[in-house]
Amino acid sequence: MDWQAIRLSIELAACTTAVLLVLGLPLAHWLAHTRWSGRFLVEAVVALPIVLPPTVLGFYVLMAIGPLSPLGQGYESLFGTRLPFTFQGLLIASVLYSLPFAVQPFTSAFATIDRRMAEASFCLGEGRLATFFRVTLPLARPGVITGIVLSFAHTLGEFGVVLMIGGNIPGETRTVSISIYDEVQALDYAAANQTSLVLLIFSFAVLAVTYGLQRRFVQAWPAR
Repeated sequence: MDWQAIRLSIELAACTTAVLLVLGLPLAHWLAHTRWSGRFLVEAVVALPIVLPPTVLGFYVLMAIGPLSPLGQGYESLFGTRLPFTFQGLLIASVLYSLPFAVQPFTSAFATIDRRMAEASFCLGEGRLATFFRVTLPLARPGVITGIVLSFAHTLGEFGVVLMIGGNIPGETRTVSISIYDEVQALDYAAANQTSLVLLIFSFAVLAVTYGLQRRFVQAWPAR
């Protein structure tokens, strides 16, 4: 079993989930409460990675962070290295690829919270930021945990985007899914079976936790 690839995949999934928490929570809160008529356009962009083939997404991300793009040139001038075929490039691609798996559960959780809870907090003198962390976020905890679990699991098993952006560099961009592919290509089915079984068990546990949290959330907030 390729423990180096497993470690790298866990590290990538953890970093991606952390970034999605920082970016996804405010975006989801805005989507849940905005009255802007063009909200559906933002929702479509967020959900695009669900229906877009990973190779297509990976190709456009590769073009966006490549050495000829403004982003790629700016990064290279600042850090002296290029984004493609690096862990940092994988992180950017993974955040985009797993964005809907975090934002959509976050948004659903925020949308079910009674606005009067926040209004009561405002009346007690709390600001918007304090209300968000002390009232809104605790009430949305089941949905937030669901988004965290789904985005982590989705990143852990991604293949197409990782291969397009990072290639197959051991210790740098070789994730567990690419390791399984290499083991199958080498006809090492025993090793591929071991690694795949670990991912299978983990995926089942993730789904069980997710559906359990959703059930608790529905029971805690029955339809009015």
